[in-house]
Amino acid sequence: MREPLRGRGALAGSPRRQRSIIMSKNTMDKFSPSVHMSKIDVVIPYSADNMLCDNNGQRMWWAFLASSMVTFFGGLFIILLWRTLKYLWTVCCHCKAKKKEVHRITTGEHIKRVDKGDSAASEVGWMTSVKDWAGVMISAQTLTGRVLVVLVFALSIGALVIYFIDSSDPIEFCKHFYSNYTLQIDMAFNIFFLLYFGLRFIAANDKLWFWLEVNSVVDFFTVPPVFVSVYLNRSWLGLRFLRALRLIQFSEILQFLNILKTSNSIKLVNLCSIFISTWLTAAGFIHLVENSGDPWENFQNSQALSYWECVYLLMVTMSTVGYGDVYAKTTLGRLFMVFFILGGLAMFASYVPEIIELIGNRKKYGGSYSAVNGRKHIVVCGHITLESVSNFLKDFLHKDRDDVNVEIVFLHNISPNLELEALFKRHFTQVEFYQGSVLNPHDLARVKIESADACLILANKYCADPDAEDASNIMRVISIKNYHPKIRIITQMLQYHNKAHLLNIPSWNWKEGDDAICLAELKLGFIAQSCLAQGLSTMLANLFSMRSFIKIEEDTWQKYYLEGVSNEMYTEYLSSAFVGLSFPVICELCYVKLKLLLIAIEYKSDQRESSTLINPGNHVKMQEGTLGFFIASDAKEVKRALFYCKACHDDISDPKRIKKCGCKKSKTAAHKKMRLACCFGCGRSAWGCCCMPVNVHCNLDSPRRDIPLSAVSVNECSATLRAFEEDRHSALSPKKKQRNGGMRNSPNSSPKIMRHDPLFIPGSEQIESMDENVKKYDSTGMFHWCPSRDIEKVILTRSEAAMTVLSGHVVVCIFGDVKSALIGLRNFVMPLRASNFHYHELKHIVFVGSLEYLKREWETLHNFPKVSILPGTPLSRADLRAVNINLCDMCVILSANQNNIDDASLQDKECILASLNIKSMLFDDSIRVLQANSQGFTPPGMDRSSPENSPVHGLVRQTSVTTGANIPIITELVNDSNVQFLDQDDDDDPDTELYLTQPFACGTAFAVSVLDSLMSATYFNDNILTLIRTLVTGGATPELEGLLAEENALKGGYSTPQTLANRDRCRVAQLALYDGPFADLGDGGCYGDLFCKALKTYNMLCFGIYRLRDAHLNAQSQCTKRYVITNPPYAFELVPSDLIFCLMQFDHNAGQSRTSLSHSSHSSHSSSKKSSSVHSIPTTNRTSRIKNRDSRDKQKYVPL
Repeated sequence: MREPLRGRGALAGSPRRQRSIIMSKNTMDKFSPSVHMSKIDVVIPYSADNMLCDNNGQRMWWAFLASSMVTFFGGLFIILLWRTLKYLWTVCCHCKAKKKEVHRITTGEHIKRVDKGDSAASEVGWMTSVKDWAGVMISAQTLTGRVLVVLVFALSIGALVIYFIDSSDPIEFCKHFYSNYTLQIDMAFNIFFLLYFGLRFIAANDKLWFWLEVNSVVDFFTVPPVFVSVYLNRSWLGLRFLRALRLIQFSEILQFLNILKTSNSIKLVNLCSIFISTWLTAAGFIHLVENSGDPWENFQNSQALSYWECVYLLMVTMSTVGYGDVYAKTTLGRLFMVFFILGGLAMFASYVPEIIELIGNRKKYGGSYSAVNGRKHIVVCGHITLESVSNFLKDFLHKDRDDVNVEIVFLHNISPNLELEALFKRHFTQVEFYQGSVLNPHDLARVKIESADACLILANKYCADPDAEDASNIMRVISIKNYHPKIRIITQMLQYHNKAHLLNIPSWNWKEGDDAICLAELKLGFIAQSCLAQGLSTMLANLFSMRSFIKIEEDTWQKYYLEGVSNEMYTEYLSSAFVGLSFPVICELCYVKLKLLLIAIEYKSDQRESSTLINPGNHVKMQEGTLGFFIASDAKEVKRALFYCKACHDDISDPKRIKKCGCKKSKTAAHKKMRLACCFGCGRSAWGCCCMPVNVHCNLDSPRRDIPLSAVSVNECSATLRAFEEDRHSALSPKKKQRNGGMRNSPNSSPKIMRHDPLFIPGSEQIESMDENVKKYDSTGMFHWCPSRDIEKVILTRSEAAMTVLSGHVVVCIFGDVKSALIGLRNFVMPLRASNFHYHELKHIVFVGSLEYLKREWETLHNFPKVSILPGTPLSRADLRAVNINLCDMCVILSANQNNIDDASLQDKECILASLNIKSMLFDDSIRVLQANSQGFTPPGMDRSSPENSPVHGLVRQTSVTTGANIPIITELVNDSNVQFLDQDDDDDPDTELYLTQPFACGTAFAVSVLDSLMSATYFNDNILTLIRTLVTGGATPELEGLLAEENALKGGYSTPQTLANRDRCRVAQLALYDGPFADLGDGGCYGDLFCKALKTYNMLCFGIYRLRDAHLNAQSQCTKRYVITNPPYAFELVPSDLIFCLMQFDHNAGQSRTSLSHSSHSSHSSSKKSSSVHSIPTTNRTSRIKNRDSRDKQKYVPL
């Protein structure tokens, strides 16, 4: 025997050539010498290419295991110690505070305490910022987070593969770090795991729970041994097999990547990943103990088993086959197999995983929300499903919004299913779910409702009983307000009449941000506005919904439609450069220079009451701090209106270069100083000074400040101030400064008149001469009103309707019966009876449907004029022909039976059948026949001509309809996927989103699901809901809702200057470009030129185009379908067939005499017939019954 080597120890043998760790002396030769270990009788083989380990050849497995145990228990001790100290500190502080409070009460001292917590809470500390950053980095919500999560999982699988490779070597062997390539790669992987562990630790809310979770334990027993290996130049296979437990997260990774979407796929991947990871981990443990031996046997009872043999052993054991060719020899291995058989059998039968999952989920959502200082959170409750939550999160967390630093807490009494749970996991950095009920105060305390920024209540739009659903949401509001009266609540309501119950809650206050989004009110309001301007429902729905920009290169109608879809509605304060300018001037400047469309402002009256004014006109001057409503594609673009400065940005042509400048403060200070000096020179106060322009409002902190006037005279100061104000008025160019009269002040102007109060209406001097008996309005002056009528007086038989010329009217086809839920037709009629229409401009409304159902609705309709009912069915072509559906301005198809059917695909069957039935009908050329047989008589509504200089000249006129496909129709749908059945010539896929389908883009279909986006829009900006309701309801106000809550009906009132002033508000209209004052721009003109001309000439604000679908093809036989283009750019080319969406001012002169505004030959008819859209055909052989009926009709439709 050769002399033993001296040095650090024996070398490990070659991994592939030597597998046994115990060698007999007769196998030793000069090529493979070995050293006998005297203490534990273990010999470590080595070869000539290995390096020495130590002098004795002692195994160092305990050092590797100790590094993991010290790391785990040391960190656990530190966390528990920190929690203990924190708890003791909290108790001590509480005791001191309690003693101070007792001392204050007993001594009667009033200690003034300054609450500094609010300011500290409003600021985000650096620890919170780091925590949020770490949470974003490890989440799958952002692209960086998804890449990091997938990379960690991939590297874990890579580390597991390295373990598989190293498992062919002995359990412990010596080799230098620089020559061991697998150890180098594994070292790099574990450094990355260490950094990722740090990110997870920083982002964890509960450090103790994080320290004990499976992924953390895996890191404890895999990462520290690698560093020990580098230090000792020795490798121990050890517990590296625990990396296989990372496979359990395989389903989560696929959910993060949005690959798994169904519950079945998630469940399948979960079961497979748990089974495989458990299988591989158990095989790794058997491989470790069988190749090492029992410690109490000095590792003498080991056997050489490869890792894959251990995998085979575990499989035959779980399947209870047990061939016996491979088995465990060590005591540790056999003991482990005894316990593993129980779990393996249960896992093989797939029962235990289900039980473990149920037990684990029992308290999974039973915790409490931990509020973070500086970060707001909202509570969402009500109807929580996958569809409602996904729609809400898609809009709430849209990328077009500014950084949303709001955490969303869902509270529901039913635990989420796998699909909804997967959705929560994809947004876990901003979304949390807790199981409970808002009716339970304990659950409200768990979600910290008292510190929440708002509470949002979702409603089930597809429930069979809308009143019961509204009652449930009202009870939720009562419970939340009872727990915390100051909380802001935004709730969805299905029925309009149920909104009155919210007013009975004492703490409900709409002025403090409480809002009720009534889906029936808005849905029917959108449809009613489409009767005035077809396609408007689509445009408005797209404006308050957050849509991502989809770029299409081909020159198709989808390209222009999607460019408009990317626009949304935003609010921003206007720059001080706009102060004193009229709305049209500011609107033109924003559109031309800033590339923004300003449609409304929030105006504050002298009483500091705010009101939303849509396109108010020249008589309103801008104030300091005015809030503007803009249409733009991004929130950053709207900042230009805030940053704009005439001195700095007047010569800038690119709006992207408009940034915040620093000259505003100095300019404002100089302006204040000059005005103050001028006022002291006059000897008057700042507000009473005759030289101060009244259209500029500034707050003066100390008007009596002593300012020397020796340097500048009063006259010079006044002249300088006037020049300063004139400079503010010239926002576009010197030529445009005095356009539209400019509303400039004159020396003889009365201060009261020049206050520019919106109640001062141009042409209001004619109000006093109006006959109050001709027109009557409700008590608020917002709607046309007439005395209540019995339903029998408005019922038309089929023969009576056929003998009555209906034209330019609105046909409402409604499906319903005695048992159907009421849909609230009053919300449909009110926008069409707004007082900003003159009486002769009102479209006659004819309801076609079940008389039993309409009798139930008539209680809310009997005070509206020009309403008729034809009992029948919308599927009857005879009934449709009787109401002259081919001459109507719009046909509306509604159904009250949609939610009574369980099958979603059949919910819209009645509306779809009625729509297809109308489109397949054929008609004669009724207009030409009437004109030829009546010697120039044109049915009312057909002739809409007006003087050439009138702004209404060019409004859309009814054309002859010979086929039902050309009848303007809008159909209400419940199920979005049913839109594919409305148009047989489109190629819409059933999975296409509603806003991308052709019927919705053309304005012929509307679904209540588009209103879901209003919840997010209202939370971020409650002014958006006010603007939408003002646009679509025709002027409904909170005061009007209070009156309806008292009597459930409109109440008539006398016409006073105050109520008549309410008529002066904008209305939506469509302008045709084939004739009228804008015909010269219709053929190849620019949309921007049309915008400026309409705004300057008539104060009409254009905001979109309704274009023929095939207008870009220049074909001879074009399709009559049109689509919506929202807010086109300035250089957008117009075609003669375009219809322009516009906001038109109220025309005071239009109601004086219709004869002066009409060129038609029927001007000699009586005023009663001119005012009505129902005219009887003169005949000589009528029966007495028909004569009586005709006389009754004349009384019925006489102007009120």
